[in-house]
Amino acid sequence: MSPTIALVAAVPEQSAGLVVLDLVGIFVFAISGALVAVRKGFDLFAVLVLAGVTGLGGGFLRDVLIDATPPAALADWRYLLVPVAAGAITFGFHPAVGRMERVVNVFDAFGLALFCVTGALKATAFGLGPLPAALMGMVTATGGGMARDVLAGRVPIVFRGELYATPALAGALIAVLGERWDQPMGVVVPLAAATCLMWRLLAMWRGWQAPMPTGPASV
Repeated sequence: MSPTIALVAAVPEQSAGLVVLDLVGIFVFAISGALVAVRKGFDLFAVLVLAGVTGLGGGFLRDVLIDATPPAALADWRYLLVPVAAGAITFGFHPAVGRMERVVNVFDAFGLALFCVTGALKATAFGLGPLPAALMGMVTATGGGMARDVLAGRVPIVFRGELYATPALAGALIAVLGERWDQPMGVVVPLAAATCLMWRLLAMWRGWQAPMPTGPASV
């Protein structure tokens, strides 16, 4: 048995919990991607594509970078079914969800919180240290949203000055440090996810921005 497989097998309860959290994160992220597509006036195929890219893009990139191949999105049918279901539900009920002005960003914040935690803990399970694992959590949380925005013809949210990647990195750091210090996952996971979620929602509500350059830009 390889060291990686042995390490994952040694924490079966955590692995099962991570799968559940991963699927929940995929679902809420996929809804945010599908809502963006609906608001852009895209057809059903495009809605499903954006739902899949948003839900699976960050995790796919994470798995490739940590050599967890084949990526979970290709190895487990649930990872493909969940974003398709989320996209179809959103497409079918878009008149109702479309009336909720900030629903895209709210769903996106929930996905951000869940993915930064699951991405970081999976990277830790595959042998990465605390800082690289936290960075992988941030990549997991932001990768799908960046791909969604590019495909939808929008400037990615992480480049628009909004506090987006920073809350994800903070949540991921809490998760990996809690795991490293052998704290109960039933406490660490909610705390890490809540930190990211509350920070992101407060930033949206209060209009907090990341530092931007001042004065005229040099050309």
